[in-house]
Amino acid sequence: MIDMLAAAGSEVLRWSDLRLQSGIDLGFFELKYYSLAYLAGILIAYWHLSKMVKTPGAPMAQLHVDDLFFYCTLGVILGGRTGYVLFYEPSLLTSFSEEGIITWRAAQVWTGGMSFHGGLIGVVLAIAWVSWRGGLPFIRVADYISVNVGFGMLFGRLANFINGELWGRPVESSLPWAMTFPGAGPEPRHPSQLYQALGEGLLVVVIMLCLFWLTRARYRPALLVGVFTTIISIARFVVEFFREPDSHLVHVVEETGLSRGQWLTIPLILVGIGLVIWALRRPALASGTRADKIERPQPQEAS
Repeated sequence: MIDMLAAAGSEVLRWSDLRLQSGIDLGFFELKYYSLAYLAGILIAYWHLSKMVKTPGAPMAQLHVDDLFFYCTLGVILGGRTGYVLFYEPSLLTSFSEEGIITWRAAQVWTGGMSFHGGLIGVVLAIAWVSWRGGLPFIRVADYISVNVGFGMLFGRLANFINGELWGRPVESSLPWAMTFPGAGPEPRHPSQLYQALGEGLLVVVIMLCLFWLTRARYRPALLVGVFTTIISIARFVVEFFREPDSHLVHVVEETGLSRGQWLTIPLILVGIGLVIWALRRPALASGTRADKIERPQPQEAS
């Protein structure tokens, strides 16, 4: 791809020239890259979190990682789809078939349409459930989970680019990486999917890994999750200026100057900054403790 960009010069790049496929054709089934992106993000997060809980000061043990792996996956899928329907396309809830029966389009995740904010809410609820059931400190569990979210965001946004979807706004053709996308007209556009992959994915991964492994941030409850929330929210807010709004939500930008995604992100920026300030104003935890011997509470027998 780099060679192609260099050779193109002033010519407008075409996404179709990359000859990208939406998935791997297995003959009887096409394995979508978008599905692989979710799977890769979840598996890498699980592997890395398993390493994290072996370090001193971990607030949970491996058995809790296993529970979080299951419930957070549900949270991402169910929360992401529910958030998309509620925040971006509520018409999916009121669409009717020719027979006048409510259709199941709202539940058809495979047709596309997932919300970052909805997925975030789903993950928070999953963390709250596992923490409550296991008697774990919610905010510290959230700290550890936040270090791993960037992996999924990185792969997911790259999958958006591979699928040629969620393209950016029109731009002057003099921009070296301006690109045309199928279904988006002849105008060259920002490859905003790659901007999101860098800002919401790679940048988050690098900063969070450095904070966890190279500093003592893990001993300040809410600091990691606060930094994560602030960075990913600001990155999302900025990139939205380059991303083409959904066709049915263009009126939001025209009326308010900001997209629906930006309005939903503003509260997260404030929450993230507030968590960082709160964490830095509190004393750090003592290091050296381990959570390897935490056991799942057993239900008491009825007397």
